[in-house]
Amino acid sequence: MVAFAAGVLVGATYATLRLAMHQMGPPPIEAADVVSATVVDRNGRLLRAFTTPQGRWRLPVDVADVDPRYLSMLIAYEDRRFHSHGGVDPLAFLRGAALAARYGKIVSGGSTLTMQVARLLAGQHEKTGLGKLRQSVRALQLEQRLSKPEILRLYLRMAPFGGNIEGVRAAALTYFGKEPARLSIGEAALLVAIPQAPEARRPDRSSAAAGRARARVLARAVTAGVISKAEAQRASQEPIPTARREFPRLAPHLAEAEVAEFEDRSVHRLTLDAQIQSQLEDLARSHARTLGQRLSAAILVVDHRTGEVIAHVGASDFFDDTRFGAVDMVRSLRSPGSTLKPIIYGLGFEAGIAHPETLIEDRPVRFGTYAPKNFDEEFHGTVTIRDALAQSLNIPAVKVLNAVGPGKLMGRMRRAGIIAALPKEAAEPTLAITLGGVGLRLHDLTALYAALARGGNAIPLRHTRITAAGPRLADVTRPKQLLSPVAAWYVTDILKDAAPPVSAKGGRIAYKTGTSYGYRDAWAIGYDGRHTIGVWVGRPDSTATPGLTGRTAAAPILFDAFQRLGEDRVAFAPAPAGALRTRGVALPPPLKRFQESGSQQVPEGGYLDTAVQIAFPPDRAELELDDPDAPVVLKAEGGVLPLTWMVDGAPIAPPGQSREFVWQPDGRGFMHLSVIDARGRVDRVTVRLR
Repeated sequence: MVAFAAGVLVGATYATLRLAMHQMGPPPIEAADVVSATVVDRNGRLLRAFTTPQGRWRLPVDVADVDPRYLSMLIAYEDRRFHSHGGVDPLAFLRGAALAARYGKIVSGGSTLTMQVARLLAGQHEKTGLGKLRQSVRALQLEQRLSKPEILRLYLRMAPFGGNIEGVRAAALTYFGKEPARLSIGEAALLVAIPQAPEARRPDRSSAAAGRARARVLARAVTAGVISKAEAQRASQEPIPTARREFPRLAPHLAEAEVAEFEDRSVHRLTLDAQIQSQLEDLARSHARTLGQRLSAAILVVDHRTGEVIAHVGASDFFDDTRFGAVDMVRSLRSPGSTLKPIIYGLGFEAGIAHPETLIEDRPVRFGTYAPKNFDEEFHGTVTIRDALAQSLNIPAVKVLNAVGPGKLMGRMRRAGIIAALPKEAAEPTLAITLGGVGLRLHDLTALYAALARGGNAIPLRHTRITAAGPRLADVTRPKQLLSPVAAWYVTDILKDAAPPVSAKGGRIAYKTGTSYGYRDAWAIGYDGRHTIGVWVGRPDSTATPGLTGRTAAAPILFDAFQRLGEDRVAFAPAPAGALRTRGVALPPPLKRFQESGSQQVPEGGYLDTAVQIAFPPDRAELELDDPDAPVVLKAEGGVLPLTWMVDGAPIAPPGQSREFVWQPDGRGFMHLSVIDARGRVDRVTVRLR
């Protein structure tokens, strides 16, 4: 009789629910579509996540992304007949009604997982009988529209876990620092327990309550045969987390730019490797701190076989305002120093006017009013082009660019997809490009060296994964010629023999360093048979850092970065057909000695009558003086002797017949240095002594 009455009650209730189901509108499933934007790497590992517009952490997740033991415990604890009922469990309903009659209030509402999803979609938790009725109607509607895995996915995405944490993926990352696919039994049980009372059971606020709730889940799982008693015992000994963890914040510059550009996407798939990205962010941070205050470092790693970006470190520390960490130095225009010299020589090789063993003069020379000098201010006489590039001599490189033409260099870079910015006052490219008189990004320089590694063929660098809905890989990676294969091989053959920096472990790496005028930018770009890495070091605000050079500041980072990619170096490609491998004496006569034109020799040790310039310290430099009595050596270039040096408008010595002056500062702070030559020409810089 009791069973019959119960059946009548259940039947009447179902009839009422189905009538109400047709009268109510469709369930607001679109509410679950509001999720956190996530940025993942090439293997799907999380790089960065962002809160929803409502400030919640709700990460995209699917049933396949979650540990099966968690799912089994969830169903055993919350809804044993989830896979068989139609949204409302009649037996659970009767149990809840009986308990309500016994205690005079709702003790167990008999909510199914589908009913809980309905409540989460509605955004309110009604514990009254009428509220349960509404949830039941919505549950029936959901079961008609969605499959069981789809309903379970909504729960996994929206279940509350305390504070602004929603969904099992956000909870697993918050409390355990891992994805939900790798949960232990104890971790899975805790995540099953929290949504029952998310604020009361938050482990970061009440670990004791969380532990008791976990124990109940483990006991129910043993009863249901999901886990053994031994597994439950071990799981109960696992520590309860007592604090929330930070979400991953890898590749912040690239992640933020990607999310801002494609606001309609919830998941952004990049070509980066999360493990390598993390290692290189640590590398940039530690090196920058060693180098000094306010200095930053940027690293870009690409697989030049495909053009995929493997790591993008835009700054040494994104959150360090003293180092302007929010500025992405991979994409910022800077002076490339002498890093374009390999491309210049490559154009000379391609044009047939030079060979690595061609002899060239490294002597004082001028082109009109332009008189380049070497970094060490010395002249090395007759050298081979191989030695000129290996030693990064300036004068031979300018001679080769003069022969091939600055316009050809710029045109070839444009053909390869590289857009270089000329100084505002320059209408046409000049020979000053050789020494950094052009604006380029670390992204651009890395692409140029990737082209060298590819035998002269440039392909666009990309950081987004190729998908079925996107462009074809063949279209994205279609190469454009920067140099001929023979010319590119000649350059690589020279660069691969460059000595590693002090204390760096050597390897088969072809690389070049560069230092921009005024010690503002230090560069090191290198490659092996698979990867090309670009490194920049400096101050994002363009303040000079005296003594900062590519070899001492950037090259050690380059070699450390290659070590983090693995010990095994991929070999360089063999010499292509047509490469002339011979000594200078066996070269064809036109290639034995470089044929110069358009230049004028200057007497050894002579100076042009050009405007005087302060060579050191550079403008806006900050000089760290460890000793209060330490002198500063002031250097000038050009002008007519004698020179007069002034500090803050006052002469600091009588006019002298030298372009160097040892100055003894009498204080610290900002100071204005001036130099005046015999013809009254003046140059000024502002420096800060610290």
